Amino acid sequence: MVKLIDIGRIVVIIQGRRAGKKAVVVDIIDENFVVVTGPKTINGVKRRRMNVDHIIPINMKIDIERGAEDEAVLEKLKERELEKFMVEPVRIQVHRI
Repeated sequence: MVKLIDIGRIVVIIQGRRAGKKAVVVDIIDENFVVVTGPKTINGVKRRRMNVDHIIPINMKIDIERGAEDEAVLEKLKERELEKFMVEPVRIQVHRI
């Protein structure tokens, strides 16, 4: 399955302790891993490497350059008035067998 993940794409984390939080893709390592940030001052997601199978891209994107610092990401989020959107958690359905 091809995922449309690019620099600046807002994603929802679906696995791990940060499940349900939103983050911004700041770098693409390879076809399996990306670097995301919350930034931490907004929703507590630190800059970290994540597997693309653990995130879902949504149809929102901010215009940042590759490897942008958290301050630059925060500035772009404020410019587009997305701070409250990034703080709101997403409820993830757990499928039990």
